[in-house]
Amino acid sequence: MSRLYDILVIDDEQVIVDAVDKICTAEGFKVDSSIDAKNALEKLSKNTYKIIVCDIMMPDFDGFEFLDEIMRRKISSPIIMTTGYSTVENSVRSLYNGAIDFLPKPFTVDEILASVKRGMKYAEIQNMIKDSKLKENDELIFYVPCPAKYFRLGYASWAVEENAGSILIGVTDLFLKTIERIDTIELFKIDDEIVQGNLCAEIKSKDGLTHSILSPVTGRIIERNEEVLEDLSIVEKDPYFKGWFYKIFPSESEYELKQLIPCSSDRN
Repeated sequence: MSRLYDILVIDDEQVIVDAVDKICTAEGFKVDSSIDAKNALEKLSKNTYKIIVCDIMMPDFDGFEFLDEIMRRKISSPIIMTTGYSTVENSVRSLYNGAIDFLPKPFTVDEILASVKRGMKYAEIQNMIKDSKLKENDELIFYVPCPAKYFRLGYASWAVEENAGSILIGVTDLFLKTIERIDTIELFKIDDEIVQGNLCAEIKSKDGLTHSILSPVTGRIIERNEEVLEDLSIVEKDPYFKGWFYKIFPSESEYELKQLIPCSSDRN
């Protein structure tokens, strides 16, 4: 008999499984777990999960192979990838291949809860979109997608080239819809270097959780948008134009933009 769970945790380290189970169960989530990917696929054939938290490094086949298999089977559960081998390549590859978040280990209680709660809201939004299509109601707008000429890292951050060779960076409307209202935004300073797939900003939501924003590209910050720090509603109302975070001078834009998802593909 099929059962409905909130979360499926997949990790070959039992201590990680137990930690995520304890943290999320205490928040009222119903958690199932597996210590290998093959067993997890068996569970997915029998049960339904709102989101999946999956390790990259596993003995039978790795998290990327698991992610590919999930996509092949058209399983719609959003996936949060975790790893103790945190590299730019792992981060960017996870998000490019369809994961909604990338979480380096060891992670804190706040980090896993913030990621899981965003994942739950993301799943809820996708289900509402699916329901509206089934009802042939195309007028409902659940979030504003990135403009076609933009590029995005996962679903959270975006980048767009300017004519002068600089790049603007910001956060997507969909990401904002997955958190509670913004309480504070923490930005890096001018002349700081930011790296693709690494932290470039933090948003604290009204529920007290801190949400990490990963940079879509590498470069030096030459300007930051002070207006969004003075008026947080600018980001919420206009994340793609007035609500940008940084203008950067990129160091590897020709290569790195190819590692991002063209927002034009969201309209296909």
